[in-house]
Amino acid sequence: MISVFNRMPIKKNKVFFTSYYGSQYGCNPKYVTEHILKNYPAGTFDLVWAFNRPEEKGPKEVVRKVKVMSLRYFYELCTSKIVLTNFRTTDLFVKRKDQYYIQTWHSSLRLKQIEKDAEESLPEHYVEMAKKDSEKIDLLLSGCRYSTSIFDRSFWFEGFLFEHGTPRNDLLIKGDHKVKDRIYRNFHLPKDEKIILYAPTFRKDNRLDVYDVDYENVLERLKMRFGGEWTFLVKLHPHLSGKSDQLVYGERVKDATDFDDIQELLSVSDALITDYSSLMFDFAITGRPCFLYTPDLHDYVKNDRRFYFEINELPFIKTETAAQLVEAVEKFDYQDYERKVSAFHKEVGTFERGEASEKLTEHMQAVIENREVLPS
Repeated sequence: MISVFNRMPIKKNKVFFTSYYGSQYGCNPKYVTEHILKNYPAGTFDLVWAFNRPEEKGPKEVVRKVKVMSLRYFYELCTSKIVLTNFRTTDLFVKRKDQYYIQTWHSSLRLKQIEKDAEESLPEHYVEMAKKDSEKIDLLLSGCRYSTSIFDRSFWFEGFLFEHGTPRNDLLIKGDHKVKDRIYRNFHLPKDEKIILYAPTFRKDNRLDVYDVDYENVLERLKMRFGGEWTFLVKLHPHLSGKSDQLVYGERVKDATDFDDIQELLSVSDALITDYSSLMFDFAITGRPCFLYTPDLHDYVKNDRRFYFEINELPFIKTETAAQLVEAVEKFDYQDYERKVSAFHKEVGTFERGEASEKLTEHMQAVIENREVLPS
């Protein structure tokens, strides 16, 4: 079937997008798409998105949607000039000679080690898939010099690294009042309400007992320290989407686990609590308070993956008990925090300037027009 479609002409301005294997309209592919829709005349790019449930996902206009693994999916994939995704492709993507494959990856910087650096803890079938995928990549995005060094060492990739930041982080730098209005309506929040987002990662055994934040006490301390009324939004990892209702929430705590775009939630949040998630590095761009709640730190490091950073060396406030978290909120020092975040950004050599989507789209247009495409 694929071989039949691979004999058909490639449409030179067609771009094929997918995010997390078709499960969402989000991450870097979404923000590249949104930039194109806002800034380019209709027809400049022919945009196609693949979803597991296309009737429920994605923009309603302009973009053509296809169902993953359908005949139309393979036709669009095989006849697109550019393929852009944030996750590894499988053997079902047989890259053609004139196709251009952009791998955006799904983080600007990681705490947990990835790919070759974590090879001993990754399934063998994934490692083989990753190696084959890297052979197909033409362009890989990097959010900072530190990430570039990780990709050079661990990604099994010898092509070009695009060092202009991360498209999904443009929103965190520029903001968007329409996004804020939509989220506040979605969660029925007063316009002057402040938001603290709790977005922890998952554990291998999908346990929930580690998410024992003292919500009400934290909210009271936030009000005392920063003023205003606060609401908790809790977004568990997608792996736990069917279990979020098992947590006990208070009156001022709302379950945001099913909200598709974590970047939009980060953009409107006045503070963040996470644990080992790379979201901490994205959120640091905003300069707003970030707290790490890591009650199982020793077990997590022992049973999951090694870290790129010593957690105590990060600029974020680390706590290991619910009581410590409450105290950290109460004693938060803005001046000290800003100094540490600024020093960290200098250390890792951030490329985030709010122009990643613009730079990448300009590069894509050069590819389509067959101009010089070496990344600057």
